[in-house]
Amino acid sequence: MRITDVRATTVTMPLRAPLRHSNGAHWGRFVRTLVEVETDNGLIGLGEMGGGGQSAEAAITGLRDYLVGHDPARTEALRFMLANPTASLYNNRTQLLAAIEFACLDLQGQHLGVPVHDLLGGRVRDQVEFASYLFFRYPGADGGGEVRTAEQLVEHAGRLREKYGFTTHKLKGGVFSPEYELQCYRALAEAFPQDRFRYDPNGALSVEEGIRFARAIEDLPNDFLEDPTFGLNGLRRVRENTSLPIATNTVVVNFEQLATNVRDPAVDVILLDTTFWGGIRPCVKAAGVCETFQLGVAVHSSGELGVQLATMLHMGAVVPNLTFAADAHYHHLQDDVIQGGKLAYQGGAIEVPSGPGLGVSLDRDKVAEYAELYRELGNYPYDRDPGRPNWYPLLPNFDYADPSTPGTTWNEARIS
Repeated sequence: MRITDVRATTVTMPLRAPLRHSNGAHWGRFVRTLVEVETDNGLIGLGEMGGGGQSAEAAITGLRDYLVGHDPARTEALRFMLANPTASLYNNRTQLLAAIEFACLDLQGQHLGVPVHDLLGGRVRDQVEFASYLFFRYPGADGGGEVRTAEQLVEHAGRLREKYGFTTHKLKGGVFSPEYELQCYRALAEAFPQDRFRYDPNGALSVEEGIRFARAIEDLPNDFLEDPTFGLNGLRRVRENTSLPIATNTVVVNFEQLATNVRDPAVDVILLDTTFWGGIRPCVKAAGVCETFQLGVAVHSSGELGVQLATMLHMGAVVPNLTFAADAHYHHLQDDVIQGGKLAYQGGAIEVPSGPGLGVSLDRDKVAEYAELYRELGNYPYDRDPGRPNWYPLLPNFDYADPSTPGTTWNEARIS
């Protein structure tokens, strides 16, 4: 089996409402690039990466000369072909490598007639549990869906809990002041006392604010405090001043950083992302290191459609030390590009695909529909807030949004 072609298609997927975060917002949709790797036996492997639009398409197709003629089973060689550590100083292709690795593992599984998790050592669980992943939100095009107050947040979490079965709730913060978000977080915990919670302000807080916030929630049933401030030294200072486990998906995203954290601990829980780490296999290897040194493991979400969600499920299926519910933006999507529609939640969990390869395939009509929507709408600036023109955050941030200001509805994302 040899690779004969590589293709990329960018799509935009509407969200139920625009999602706010510490650096800006998702403007009512995600932009994702689907990757297809074709081989001489007629198989097509699937990959996915975030953002980029036409530049991502060009970057993927620019790898064609590297990949044509390559055996997709030689996934270890891909690491040095595409993302050699020295060459990556000039051209960092980690996320491109991830999308190609997804497709190559998909091809191997299809060729052998086995699911990807069998190629990774076999599953130890049949389903992966997920957290609710709550955001402050602008209203959608119909005027509904806004999450700005503690009452709206609790109501939204309750609806998700009832519909999907979530019993772990993660609040994406860093939008409003720490004092206001503390009230919202505690309101969540009071409303669902039997559940577990986690807070992630995306590194927006100062070290001192992070310590104050941590101490103010120590009495709650927290999983962990994720990236309260930015950087290993800042996280280490917070960790030294709280009883809460500290987690990160921002500053331990490769093996050198993981080694640094083992030698001089700053975080207790590593959130593995199949894109950020360069593929499924590096995440499994990193989980093995975490198992050796008794670090916690969770799964990070980078705004996936069904293809990348499948990579997260296969990874989660084979990692014995995955003791936390995974993150996913998936329930915020209005639709998906895979055949059969969105994968279903049951009791807060999603079943691991059992078909050959990744176990998902593209719905060509949906791909065409959302590729056309991308051509219509183009990109959006992830690191800007449409409700706060000319604003951008510093790190640590001090210029937070005003929660007394209602959000404005707009139709930019064709939200229904």
